[in-house]
Amino acid sequence: MIISKLLLMYFRFLPLFLIFLLSVSCASDKQTKLIQDENGHRLVVDGENFVINGMNWDYFPIETNYDYSLWNESDEIIQKALDYEMQLLQKMGVNSIRVYTGIPPKWITYIYENYEIYTLLNHSFGRYGLSINDKWIAKINYADPKTQEILLDEVKEMAETYKQTPGLLIYLLGNENNYGLFWHGAETEDLPSQAELDTEIIENQARPMYRLMNKASNLIKSVDEQTLTSICNGDLMYLDVIAEECTDIDIFGINIYRGISFDDTFERVKKEYGKPLIFTEFGADAYNALLQQEDEVAQAYYFIHNWKEIYTNVYNLGKAENMLGGYSFQWSDGWWKHGQTYNLDVQDTTASWTNGGYYLDYKANQNNMNEEWFGIMTKQPPNENNLFELRPRLAYHKLKEMHQLNPFQETIGVQQINQKAKTLLRDIEVEIEEIKDQIKK
Repeated sequence: MIISKLLLMYFRFLPLFLIFLLSVSCASDKQTKLIQDENGHRLVVDGENFVINGMNWDYFPIETNYDYSLWNESDEIIQKALDYEMQLLQKMGVNSIRVYTGIPPKWITYIYENYEIYTLLNHSFGRYGLSINDKWIAKINYADPKTQEILLDEVKEMAETYKQTPGLLIYLLGNENNYGLFWHGAETEDLPSQAELDTEIIENQARPMYRLMNKASNLIKSVDEQTLTSICNGDLMYLDVIAEECTDIDIFGINIYRGISFDDTFERVKKEYGKPLIFTEFGADAYNALLQQEDEVAQAYYFIHNWKEIYTNVYNLGKAENMLGGYSFQWSDGWWKHGQTYNLDVQDTTASWTNGGYYLDYKANQNNMNEEWFGIMTKQPPNENNLFELRPRLAYHKLKEMHQLNPFQETIGVQQINQKAKTLLRDIEVEIEEIKDQIKK
């Protein structure tokens, strides 16, 4: 009798046990892993090789700025906004978005479960200031013990809040915080001169910052060991210090704006740091500062060249083989970016910084980068619920075609990637030559 009851209980609970084993197996398959071997670095997600076709995504209706948060709206409005925009992103081939902390975990999961788009979660790590002892400090000192305590507490809270969130891909610390050591505010400025990068700044400001980032990365892993960590640096500035201090981060992330080519970036990171690489920001604005007009063609031109280099440097393709992917900048125009607190109903055409890499509208000693025109989508005025429509620029359609490439497919190699880019560029080469001619006149 006792044996019969035991057998009955065994068979009764066997299906539940099998379901439990299956759920554990599925959970392990969901883990994101980095693999390094003789063919380079690769990211494995859900058991598959994964190249990040990413997008910097935010949601700011016209006439709002950084004070606005979609997450303060009702769930109904949030869902409508996400359904509209994520569907467009999914159709474009985007598989990950970069979003700042503040997004509730349930919406990360909603985006993932409904649109198969993962989230790179970004903590600014004091980039835009901190409240210390009830006083707002705009330009913080990373060597200060109180500052360190506050930032580490914030990072720990973030990891505790978001751990085990389905759809969470990577934790990202900072946003060009190295530039923040020099710039006077949140707006983009020209890069500091070499004379400003002296030993005192390196040892008293930069090194403590990177050391703290590494400590924060380890703190995250102590709370959420299943999610990868990264930092967001401004280009390759202080790469030698980063290599010394950020030994425990998983992925090196950089915001990089070099125009048509990233030059030796891939090889330098491979040689001098050895970590896998993602571009957390890159791209081009859609406004020609010399012609004083919208320029969708030039924006698409730079993006095609950029993604060609990203794809050809991924795992097992014979080049740097350290590239995990990138996050195009950005999804829709930010009408608040120049000035930030005024003229929020006007898309400002003032160029606020200069970059010779974007040669189609570059002129010596003249700014050519327009902060409010980086979107691959234009936006319309919002309705009473802060919902608005988007219009794709040419870059949207070109990126949609580029993202059809999967560098991990056996039939795809450097030659096929270069040919795809060449084909897409051929479609716009006449317009590019016309732009050059107009500038010459």
